[in-house]
Amino acid sequence: MKKKPAATDWAVYISQMESVLALELDDTRRQELLVQFGRIAQMAQPLMDLPLDPRLEIAGVYRA
Repeated sequence: MKKKPAATDWAVYISQMESVLALELDDTRRQELLVQFGRIAQMAQPLMDLPLDPRLEIAGVYRA
């Protein structure tokens, strides 16, 4: 049986991106981003749930 991945904590992601990108967001913008990421995740879920044939080749992985 296929395991479902853990839910993404978008608040943590936004906080990390603020730090990485040296941004300072106010609470209103942070909340709106949480709403938008939630919507995007909902739209993407049917595609993520699509079963793939195990014989399909995966994309190449770049290694430096």
